[in-house]
Amino acid sequence: MADKRDYYEVLGVDKNASDDEIKKAYRKTAKMYHPDLHPGDAEAEAKFKEANEAYEVLSDADKKAKYDRFGHAGVDPNYGAGQGGFGGGFGGMDFDLGDIFSSFFGGGFGGGTQRSNPNAPQRGSDIQTGITISFEEAAKGCKKTIDIQRIEVCDECSGSGAAKGTTTQTCPDCNGRGQVMTQQRTPFGVIQSSKACPRCRGKGTIIPTPCNKCKGNGRIRRTVKQDVNVPAGIDDGQVFTVRGMGNKGVNGGPAGDLRVGVNVRPHPFFERDGYNVWCDVTISFAQAALGDELMVPTLDGKVKYSIPAGTQPGSVFKLKDRGIPNVNGRGKGDQLVRIVVEVPKKLTERQKELIKELNNELGGKSPFSANNTPGDNDDKKGFFGKKKK
Repeated sequence: MADKRDYYEVLGVDKNASDDEIKKAYRKTAKMYHPDLHPGDAEAEAKFKEANEAYEVLSDADKKAKYDRFGHAGVDPNYGAGQGGFGGGFGGMDFDLGDIFSSFFGGGFGGGTQRSNPNAPQRGSDIQTGITISFEEAAKGCKKTIDIQRIEVCDECSGSGAAKGTTTQTCPDCNGRGQVMTQQRTPFGVIQSSKACPRCRGKGTIIPTPCNKCKGNGRIRRTVKQDVNVPAGIDDGQVFTVRGMGNKGVNGGPAGDLRVGVNVRPHPFFERDGYNVWCDVTISFAQAALGDELMVPTLDGKVKYSIPAGTQPGSVFKLKDRGIPNVNGRGKGDQLVRIVVEVPKKLTERQKELIKELNNELGGKSPFSANNTPGDNDDKKGFFGKKKK
C-alpha cells in the first residue's frame, strides 16, 4: 500500500515528539474518530484504525526506531509487496481495538473489557417536591407529612422481577457471562470484540415468568406519605435535603435523596430581612411625646418595651435575639421595631382648639408653613417643625 500516510502525520506530531506528546495526540485522535461516536461512518472507522496503527508503532521504542530509519518497510516487511499492505503484517493475529482504546479512555465509549456491571449495586436517583408553610413554621421549624411519588422495591417479588414461585434462570445465549463475542474479518485481520448480551442485557440471567405487579422490573412507582422535618430558619425559595428518602437503589444499592423546595407564605405583620424580622408598631402622638410602655408582638409572643418621651416617627428599636434562628444553628437574628405615629383624621372642634393651644405653647407654626409671613417664626421649631441638620 504505497499511499499509506506517515504515522507522525496521522497523529499530528513531529518526529521529535516525546512519548507523552504522542500519547496525548493519540487520545485526541482516537476519541475524535472512535466508531462508537460515529456509528456506520466508514471513514471515521478507517481513521480510527489508522490512529491505532500509528500509535502501535510510535509508542514502541524499537518499532519507532525502525520506522524512523526505514519508514513503513521497517515495521512491515510486506509493505509494498502486493500483499494488501498490513494484511499479513500481524500474521493473522486476533486483536481487540476496544482493548487498545479502553486502556486510554477507561471503556467510556463501550469498547474493551472495562464495562459497568449491571448486577452491581446502584444508587437510586434523587427526587424533588415542594411544600408551602407559614412564616412562623419557617422561622421555628416544623414537621410536615407530604405525599411524594417514589420508586420502591416491588413488594410482590421482593425486587427479583420473577413471579411468585418462580426464579430467574441463567441466560442461554451468554451462559451467564453477560457478554457475547463477535468476530469480523477485515484487511487487518480478524477483529474480535465483546458486547452486552442483548437477551439478558448484560445481567447473565433471564426471567421466564415476570412478576405481574412490576412486569419483571423489580421496582414500582407509587405515592407514599413521608414525614419531613423542616429546619428552623429556612427561607422562601430554599431547598433542604432528606437523606435516603429518594428512589430506592438497584441490586441492593442505597436509596437516593429527597430534595424539598420551600414556599413561605408572607406574614401580615412581620417582614423577614435575612435572619432579622421587621415590624411596624403604631402609636399615638401622645404616646410618642410622653413615652409609654408597649406590648410588642414577636415570634415568641408579646413582650414589654418602653419607648422614651419624644420618640420620633420612623424611629427604630432593636429587640435582640428575637429574630429568626440561623438555619445552620449558629445564633439568632434580631427583631427591629419601626415606630409609626398615627395622626388623627377626624377631630372635634374642642380637640382642634386644644391642639392649637398646644402648638402655640410649643412655639407656634412650622417655619415651612405657607401661612407664615417673611421672617415669621424663622427661629421657632414648632409642632412637627423641628429643624434638622
